[in-house]
Amino acid sequence: MDVLVVGDANPDLVLRGDVRPRFGQAEQLLTGADLVLGGSAAITAAGCARLGLDTLLLTALGDDVFGVITRQRLEERGVTLLLQPSGDVPTGLSVILTPPGDDRAILTLPGTIPALRPEDVTDAHLSAARHVHVASLYLQPRLAAGLAGVFARARALGVGTSLDTNWDPTEKWESITDILAYTDVFLPNANELRAVTGSTDVDRAAASLVATGTTVVMKNGAAGARAWWPGGECSAPGRPVDVVDTTGAGDSFNAGFLAGRLAGLPIPEAIGWAATAGSLSTRASGGTAAQATRAELA
Repeated sequence: MDVLVVGDANPDLVLRGDVRPRFGQAEQLLTGADLVLGGSAAITAAGCARLGLDTLLLTALGDDVFGVITRQRLEERGVTLLLQPSGDVPTGLSVILTPPGDDRAILTLPGTIPALRPEDVTDAHLSAARHVHVASLYLQPRLAAGLAGVFARARALGVGTSLDTNWDPTEKWESITDILAYTDVFLPNANELRAVTGSTDVDRAAASLVATGTTVVMKNGAAGARAWWPGGECSAPGRPVDVVDTTGAGDSFNAGFLAGRLAGLPIPEAIGWAATAGSLSTRASGGTAAQATRAELA
């Protein structure tokens, strides 16, 4: 396989329109609703497969209707699944409330999302891929506690590593220093980069991580992307599109970058692919309906 993605998979219920709840049994009318593939790892895996990478996803799903839907969506995308047993735990679910404008709220039932453990990522899994990517780290505290060891094993096997933590709901950012010591590419947004390093300036924040050998590729919203690595830095613009839904844009960004690097592109070209993939993914509701093809990026 080209890439092993490790992390969360679940449905997203995306609701649009008059979504700010008014209690007291008041009924409200929506303008749209979609049940789509969710989870940062799942959306990244779907994006990688869409870009022609042989993609393996290690995740946990329940034996319920949400698990069935998630498996179907991933298989339709050409993602190969490695599923960990979840017992009677239900599949996770996110409800995304999208009012008019740029804002949104996310309500998440963790369910199976935190089920993965470091020992679930075996050397056999790592050896089967050229690169391993981990997403939604802080929704998976057991995995986070031992991920440094997983990445150390990957590096010893000659497998590349990348990490998208997403936001830490506890804002403690535990284990991150140890993990980044074995991370080839860190893929935060600007707020996550500041939080991880404790620096308000993104250039200084990135420099502190690059000094340890980590390449930093930062999602920069509509402005595109910036990257810093030992010996260089660059930026890439976003692409103008009619935005329908920004859900999962950062995960499609990750897929674009990984596809570029695994195709042998230098970092400046790979972050161009990433910025374009992130932009194009916003053309439809949900994280995967409008993901870029390789032809669109090329």
